[in-house]
Amino acid sequence: MTATPDRWHRWLLDVRFGGDPEARQQDLAEFLYPVRDKVLDKARLGPGDTVLDVGTGDGLIAFGALERLGPEGHVIFSDISQDLLDHCREAAGAEGALDRCRFLLSPADQLSAVPAGSVDVVTTRSVLIYVKDKAGALREFYRVLGPGGRISLFEPINVLMSSCDPGRFYGYDTSPVRALAAKVGALYESIQPRGEDPMVDFDERDLLRHAEQAGFPVLGLELQVTVKNAIRPVPWERFLRMSGNPLIPPVGEALGRTLSPGEITAFTEYLRPLVESGTGQERSATAYLTATKE
Repeated sequence: MTATPDRWHRWLLDVRFGGDPEARQQDLAEFLYPVRDKVLDKARLGPGDTVLDVGTGDGLIAFGALERLGPEGHVIFSDISQDLLDHCREAAGAEGALDRCRFLLSPADQLSAVPAGSVDVVTTRSVLIYVKDKAGALREFYRVLGPGGRISLFEPINVLMSSCDPGRFYGYDTSPVRALAAKVGALYESIQPRGEDPMVDFDERDLLRHAEQAGFPVLGLELQVTVKNAIRPVPWERFLRMSGNPLIPPVGEALGRTLSPGEITAFTEYLRPLVESGTGQERSATAYLTATKE
């Protein structure tokens, strides 16, 4: 691993949780482990299967698969981050599982290093949201699967989430400071334009369409939408260190880049009580896509 890990590694293991290990453990227990288990349940793993975990990140799905496959099963950890692959390799070594693992530096839509028909299952967790050519990725998933091979994918449907509501900032109503919130929002919009960025250029119907056009004859999709008029309270200093994804700056950095000191003070005086009390709206929209190759 490099002396300064790349942004994918930094975000996934630190910035996402504002540098708070306890918050990371809470998120793992309440959200990430249940997602992992559902993806693997839907994958219908068999003893000795070979699983390709695309966009493996810190190996959440991949290590869960290793536990289920038994001693004859194998997992290919694939990611665009060498630092995350190194992290997974080190963890696999500590568990004595290196002989059942392969590590591949590759984007989701360019899996040429994986021979056609060579894997039994392809999994993802929040991966296609970073891929512009989602149709190409689904074609690659189809290509690498053997007969009877399955995909089991989990993807946020961001166009249905509160982050796309211009009247809200991270789910908090910013009407009284609309002009200030708009300045900060403009920075995020410049980095990830609404309707153009891969995170927000698709919905669940597009996932189904891409999978069907890739050649999968049997498909299933489960859409989960949840709206809660409350958000988990977060200490303000941790909130400032957080970002919504690896491609955008943490909140504190975004404020510093867009607002004057006086504007930051005014924005903070309004928003901080909402953040620390959890007074906001949490809107979650996620899809589980499964498909089988004949």
